[in-house]
Amino acid sequence: MIPGLQIIGERINPGFRSTRQLFETADIAGIQALAQRQAAAGAAWLNINTGADALAQPDFLVAVIRAVQAVVDLPLSLDSPDARVQEIGLRAYDAARARGRKPLINSITEARWTLPGGGACPAGVILMASERMEAGEARQNRSGAEIHATARRCVERLVAEHGLAPGEIIVDVSISALAADLTGLTRATLEGMERIAGDPALAGVHLCGGLSNFAQQLPATTRGGLPLREGLENAFLTLAMPRGLDMIIGTPWRDYRLLPADDPLLAALREIIALDGRPALRRLLQLQRS
Repeated sequence: MIPGLQIIGERINPGFRSTRQLFETADIAGIQALAQRQAAAGAAWLNINTGADALAQPDFLVAVIRAVQAVVDLPLSLDSPDARVQEIGLRAYDAARARGRKPLINSITEARWTLPGGGACPAGVILMASERMEAGEARQNRSGAEIHATARRCVERLVAEHGLAPGEIIVDVSISALAADLTGLTRATLEGMERIAGDPALAGVHLCGGLSNFAQQLPATTRGGLPLREGLENAFLTLAMPRGLDMIIGTPWRDYRLLPADDPLLAALREIIALDGRPALRRLLQLQRS
């Protein structure tokens, strides 16, 4: 565990094949074991996502939430963009089983402001700062300045309209897949973090991202045997934490650690994110072949 970094355990999600099998067989005991493993590995929250059928199968979502809360006392992150699913999750959630702590709503955006019930919010919120409303349309943020401006507008609204304290707001700066980043999104994410963390108006707000996204589509190791996926995740953490990142959505038992300044994967990542387009992809391919 890295001091100062909290983990929202990501594994109760059908995006993981082993979890999808648990869902398909309604293996509640297996889901409980997965929750306990994440808690034992140091998770601060557990993310609950039962997939696209959550609205059509609300009883299963409720059963998963109650089963998880029967075996761990961590607060839950209720993962759905649909306010109706969020409402189901909030009704099923028992704060007493989480030592009085609120759940998290994962997530909202400026373009998808779907807090259940309106008014005072009964949960903390994960706010995606990757898109903004402009001229009545949702548009992707492509610069650190846009990420920061979106976060500031939305945090002000969450505090003023929904009664949240800054510490109950988690800004997800959206960690993009490095292999698909042709336009400097990783660079913008790091800059956005730095701007948010340095803004006195946003003091107390947490910064997070889905770290497992970062090394998607890449092999586990380089040709020479360096741990490529794990190493790049840790290289990103090494760059991001000094800029304000204090939470990730990730797998708690992974070997997350900060890398020394002379680490070759850290040096390579610095080079890659300074580039755009084909030069960035060529440098990444060079790293894979090393």
